[in-house]
Amino acid sequence: MRTEQPKMIYLKDYQAPEYLIDETHLTFELHDDHTLVHAQLVMRRNPACGAGLPPLVLDGQQLELLNVSLDDAELAAADYTLTDSHLTVQPKAAAFTLDTSVRIHPETNTALEGLYKSSGMFCTQCEAEGFRKITYYLDRPDVMSKFTTTVSADQHAYPVLLSNGNPIASGPDEDGRHWATWEDPFMKPAYLFALVAGDLWCVEDKFTTMSEREVTLRIYVEPENIDKCQHAMTSLKKSMRWDEETYGREYDLDIFMIVAVNDFNMGAMENKGLNIFNSSAVLARAETATDAAHQRVEAIVAHEYFHNWSGNRVTCRDWFQLSLKEGFTVYRDSGFSADMNSATVKRIQDVAYLRTHQFAEDAGPMAHAVRPDSFIEISNFYTLTVYEKGSEVVGMIHTLLGAEGFRKGSDLYFERHDGQAVTCDDFIKAMEDANGADLSQFKRWYSQAGTPRLAVSESYDAAAKTYSLTFRQSCPATPDKVEKLPFVIPVALGLLDANGQDIPLRLQGEAAAAGTSRVISVTEAEQTFTFVDVAAQPLPSLLRGFSAPVKLSFPYSRDQLMFLMQHDSDGFNRWDAGQQLSVAVLQELIAQHQAGRPLVLDQRLVKALASVLGNAQLDQAMVAEMLSLPSEAYLTEISEVADVDAIHAAREFARQQLADSLFDALWQRYQANRAISRGTEYVAEAEHFARRALQNIALSYLMLSGKPEVVAATLEQFDAADNMTERLTALAVLVNSDFSAERAKALEVFAENFKDNPLVMDQWFSVQAGSTMPGGLARVQALMEHPAFNFKNPNKVRALIGAFAQQNLINFHAADGSGYRFLADLVIRLNALNPQIASRQLSPLTRWRKYDGARQALMKGELERILASGELSSDVYEVVSKSLA
Repeated sequence: MRTEQPKMIYLKDYQAPEYLIDETHLTFELHDDHTLVHAQLVMRRNPACGAGLPPLVLDGQQLELLNVSLDDAELAAADYTLTDSHLTVQPKAAAFTLDTSVRIHPETNTALEGLYKSSGMFCTQCEAEGFRKITYYLDRPDVMSKFTTTVSADQHAYPVLLSNGNPIASGPDEDGRHWATWEDPFMKPAYLFALVAGDLWCVEDKFTTMSEREVTLRIYVEPENIDKCQHAMTSLKKSMRWDEETYGREYDLDIFMIVAVNDFNMGAMENKGLNIFNSSAVLARAETATDAAHQRVEAIVAHEYFHNWSGNRVTCRDWFQLSLKEGFTVYRDSGFSADMNSATVKRIQDVAYLRTHQFAEDAGPMAHAVRPDSFIEISNFYTLTVYEKGSEVVGMIHTLLGAEGFRKGSDLYFERHDGQAVTCDDFIKAMEDANGADLSQFKRWYSQAGTPRLAVSESYDAAAKTYSLTFRQSCPATPDKVEKLPFVIPVALGLLDANGQDIPLRLQGEAAAAGTSRVISVTEAEQTFTFVDVAAQPLPSLLRGFSAPVKLSFPYSRDQLMFLMQHDSDGFNRWDAGQQLSVAVLQELIAQHQAGRPLVLDQRLVKALASVLGNAQLDQAMVAEMLSLPSEAYLTEISEVADVDAIHAAREFARQQLADSLFDALWQRYQANRAISRGTEYVAEAEHFARRALQNIALSYLMLSGKPEVVAATLEQFDAADNMTERLTALAVLVNSDFSAERAKALEVFAENFKDNPLVMDQWFSVQAGSTMPGGLARVQALMEHPAFNFKNPNKVRALIGAFAQQNLINFHAADGSGYRFLADLVIRLNALNPQIASRQLSPLTRWRKYDGARQALMKGELERILASGELSSDVYEVVSKSLA
């Protein structure tokens, strides 16, 4: 048990820094068994904090202090106070220079925060509070400084020496060492500091900005990965051009660099001019990366590049404002991905993910506002709420202000706050000022946790030809607050006539109709909108494009949902109508299973999907999305009490029935698309992604038939595919089939072919971890002994353990609690190695209240065992203690 409870930090307690750092001069002496860090800080009293010279308290953890000097006078031990987390000195003047030297040990840093070694390469991760593990500093985002960094290391082992900004000098040193100096002319907080040293190769390109400046682009990787960088480079150039055209943002340094690292806690990090990426977010080639991986690389490269303005040039005042940069930048990268691919499919994928995972977070013990009021460990708040819901909040501002108004607001925001550390309120104020708008009520989206519910009812007056929609909004209690004030909920909608055509929309009191699709703002707990000149009872198409992150309910019949699937002019709502129909049918099957009755599938679902499958005009990616049944995780999220066994049985039954009923149409689509794939070179573009998506979901259904021709086609695709998308799909359907000999052979061949590629082996682990065939836990435990698995590598943990606990619900939630014990054991073990990764694996156990009484007791018991296991990191302690509260 911990001896003391970690300290809670509150937004209301924010105070400006007593001192500022104008210049930071760093010198790193890298050695294999230690590193020396010399820091010179040119500092001054913050004029905003009044007179006097209070003590200077610098953050520092796991540092061995060698010496400290104030204005060139070395301090004796009696002249400063040193603890495990702080160095305190007493300045003698309002402006001064502080020098420190420390020894650190990157070679033993398994937490992967601060400076650490990965595969023989030195690299850093300083967000959120990793810089304090490098040197003593004011490690907070509102202290911004100009950095000059000199790095020295053995020239043979570390020929490449990188840091932020532009290179200004380099040369040889004695004893076979060399050095390089980098200067960043832009003020930045310490969390954006970066350093890399290693034996790296690079791919280089050029980009000419809109003001005709030439920027050098470099992607650094280990030599064996040099052939997997071109997609990332192409994505980078696309994102630079898009940001200029869409937001008017131009890159500001002479060089932009990306480095791929194998051991990384996150996807990537936007350090100024030197982005450090998880290798999984950079390396992509047809033979080794799926279509989804290519799209992920494109999106993450764009995301981190876009941070150059929304995060770096304008940064956060404090970590409570994290969504200021992350929510805004996710919104920006989503817009980029929508423009590069299918906008409708991108929106569908984003919303499906949000509903399944962020809505679950909102309903769980870690629920928090987009701008939280408090935290124990900031690393726990790099959440879907901050990122994905934060993006939705920005999107609603765009919806309310319109594209032109939003651009005016973002331009003002960047102009007004360039070089500053600001707040979410500052972002909203810029949007208001640029448009003469009042967003004061809208700001509740930043301060109130939970997913609002929007219940809608209708009324039609045939005599008056009026149609009314009444909206009732509410928001469930969350751990921080029971009562919630009404949100501003923008609802995009249309009304369909009997022929499926949109009708003109004129609200009561308006002089003329305002188009056939419009946005209304629901701002009260209950609000009615009446449309006039409505000739006959219409069918509403509500929340088009998912215009607000809410749970919408309207009493659609299944026939009405089928009608919307066929006729709605909004692509997202066509998909969503299909999802609502599928949910209704699956919930009926779940109830049948629970009652012990025979399962009977509503044939309207078969008919609806047959219509979709036969529609040659629909984008193939859209067809693939509409054929995808709601996941078990989503069905769990929308259940009051999740019956794991019934959910799995119902969904598998529906899949089998659809496979049998639609076999001929699926087989035709599969064969046609596979024939094109065989005769076409792999291209990472939307049209090709769409073709393969439909081909592969068709195969996943077809394999349920077990017919010899399908098995043969699956084996042919596995053996002959020229790309990982088709090969991995074939492997996955084999792994989830009853064909044990074929399954074993395919797994063996795949592992032999890709044993030297860590990222591909991660996919091999995930496919098996996610298999719903019996014996899931035993398979995962056996795979942990495989030579390719490394418990210290976050990607491996996510690929195997994360995939099992978060995706394989039927096996993880085994009635005997074995899955829970397994995960708890691993969290306890990970806690000592990498607290961030340990806390992120806890998510499935935090949802214990969602299940039946027996499972609740088992899951809660494991959380209690973790809590009592010994000295817990603040990361793990916060999640466990809040889950048990």
